[in-house]
Amino acid sequence: MADAVLFDSWAGMARVAIVGLLAYAILILMLRISGKRTLSKMNAFDLVVTVALGSTLATVLLNADIPLAEGILALALLIALQYVITWLSVRSEWFEHFIKSEPTLLVHQGRFLDKAMRKQRVTREEIGAVLRANGKIDIAQVQYIVLETDGTMTVVPLS
Repeated sequence: MADAVLFDSWAGMARVAIVGLLAYAILILMLRISGKRTLSKMNAFDLVVTVALGSTLATVLLNADIPLAEGILALALLIALQYVITWLSVRSEWFEHFIKSEPTLLVHQGRFLDKAMRKQRVTREEIGAVLRANGKIDIAQVQYIVLETDGTMTVVPLS
């Protein structure tokens, strides 16, 4: 029993190596065909798709009960859905607003916008960390801080 914790079989090792190489190569090919947007981080939806692709690849590699063909189909489905969603969001303003969030102003002219911060569940300490990361030590040095659609914060210093 203790041996299976460190090593189970050469067949299992060979399966991971072969499936890993094939799945990785096919994933790279599918990503090249689908375009740069598939792995972008323009909004939270994009992040979810990227995480789902990684999770699917890991599951295919490590779960011997999932054939490579099913794993490739799952990866292709995620990529195709990402393509369709982004295609629709570029062509339909209604769909874009349905899928994507709007940027939120959290600081204006050196003042915290507490109502917006509460709504977005952002603390003053988190904004302080963003300020320090941008070389600022005082909120008065900032014209705007915006919570972007991908969850990052943009700091616009005073001119």
